[in-house]
Amino acid sequence: MKLSRYILILCVLLLSTGKLDVVAQESQEQMAAYYYDNGELEQAAQLYESLYKRTTNKFYYQRLYNTYLRLGEYKDALKLAEKRRKENPKDLYLYVDEGNVYLEQGQKKKADKVFDKAVDAITGNLAPIPDLARAFANVGRYDYALKTYYTARSKTRNKQLYFSEIVGVYQAMGDYGAMTEEYFDLLDNQPGMMNSIQVSMQKTLQEAPDERLANGVRQALVQRVREHPDNRNYLEMMIWFALQQKDFAFALTQARAVESRFPDQGGDQLLRVAKIAYANEDYDVAAESYRLLQQKGKENPHYFESRVGELEVEFARINKNYTIDSKKFAALRGRYEEAIAELGKNERTVPLMRNYAQLMAYHGNDAQAAVSMLDDVLEIPRLKAALRDEVKLELGDMLLFAGEIWDASLLYMQVEKANKNDVLGAMAKYRNARLSYFNHDFSWAKSQLDVLRASTSKLVANDAMELSLLISDNMEDDSTYDMLELYADADLLLYRNLLDSAWDGFDAINKRVLSHPLFDEVLMKKAQIRMKQARYEEADSLLQQLVEFYPYDILADDALMLRGELNEEKLGHTDVALECYEKILLDYSSSLYADRARKRYNELKTR
Repeated sequence: MKLSRYILILCVLLLSTGKLDVVAQESQEQMAAYYYDNGELEQAAQLYESLYKRTTNKFYYQRLYNTYLRLGEYKDALKLAEKRRKENPKDLYLYVDEGNVYLEQGQKKKADKVFDKAVDAITGNLAPIPDLARAFANVGRYDYALKTYYTARSKTRNKQLYFSEIVGVYQAMGDYGAMTEEYFDLLDNQPGMMNSIQVSMQKTLQEAPDERLANGVRQALVQRVREHPDNRNYLEMMIWFALQQKDFAFALTQARAVESRFPDQGGDQLLRVAKIAYANEDYDVAAESYRLLQQKGKENPHYFESRVGELEVEFARINKNYTIDSKKFAALRGRYEEAIAELGKNERTVPLMRNYAQLMAYHGNDAQAAVSMLDDVLEIPRLKAALRDEVKLELGDMLLFAGEIWDASLLYMQVEKANKNDVLGAMAKYRNARLSYFNHDFSWAKSQLDVLRASTSKLVANDAMELSLLISDNMEDDSTYDMLELYADADLLLYRNLLDSAWDGFDAINKRVLSHPLFDEVLMKKAQIRMKQARYEEADSLLQQLVEFYPYDILADDALMLRGELNEEKLGHTDVALECYEKILLDYSSSLYADRARKRYNELKTR
């Protein structure tokens, strides 16, 4: 207290000089802020009282008001707020300061009476509304914040007024059902804002800390659809929400309802569901959606896209499953040939033709049929240059698959020359370097790969780095390159899908020496062979050995990711999959697979 008296005396002396008035006020304000921030509230109150008497600005008022509340000086706080409100009748938020004094004392009824006066004072003038609503929210009275906004709507007869603010209040309250109703009321009045509403809701859903928001949206949507079964906007919102939640089967059900009730839609919602389900690897829903579109007939504007899309889904399905039995292969081959015959060989059917070529080569071991189909693609008139070069790359791959190494190299060089400064050229350069590796020209291959490690394409750079490291590590440890040559030969056999021969080639390395830096690579290649042969238990065992014996090798995180997905999707061992994903996150946090592993881990944990 002695210190505060000295400060007051100093302030009086400074004020009495006249010339030092401004300096004194600044000094007094600094000292008041110091006491306020350090909890020395009595000293702060004395200084802010003095400052407020001289300059009744908002900042000094708020500091003095808060200081009184923190000291428990409720009479002083109430007197201060009442006096300021009478002097500034347009500042309706001052009613909240008055009522808050009662709240601090636990006198809710008295507080509500004052708060009601604030709401009753609202007119068509919207200037005081933001501050008033914010003041109610700051004291935890969200109900009165809502009353403020809704009263302003009523006074101005504008039902869309303060939409974002009201949504924010409901979100803060955790009343997600009411928040969603507000969105739908806006949609009723302004259907053209559906996209904007969806963007806003998507952001809110992504930021939600738990499932309560999603559950509230779902309940409100279901209720609206039940009450208004013929309202297309609600059905479309239901589809949108189901897609956001990755509930693709439910989204398809709703899309069918839209098509049934509103046939003029022409299948737009079915196509939407098909594309998003396909992108998220829900191939069953995607394929069914495309089939339903095809049933609308060839006159439907989406018929062509649905015909191509369904076969793309089936092709993706067999690639994900690693293998396909002979009957399913024959059936899928027939469907491709039928579709190509019906739709023709043109620029729009190029995706079909490219997939057919890969199907025949990699799953049917018919490289000649694949090469023939890609030749047909290149004969399509006015094909875009970039697309033509992409197909040339694939044709080179097919020729390599067929064992025609030099023809493949020639195509790779053509594409590289035509695309020197872009990703396609880098891909062609990588393929030619890989071909040199297959052909035992390791030094040349490594020199090309080292250049590609600086590629702007992350995928090309990573592939180049892995193959370059494989070559360099084993060139240093084996001056004769005997094991590396065996490995490259077996690797080419695996690429050509000659699985049994490739297995024998990799196995020969294990039999020739007791240990070698290639052993971890061999385990990975053997696991890939067993996966292609649908011998998943054996593949899992090989991947487990790789992680256990070579935990610090470059392939450890690859093996963990592959093993996790194998156990999740093929073996049904969710616990093992979770362990693999968790190990990547904990022990290999800088891995390229970290984000993918986190996503898989979280999805499995919430099932």
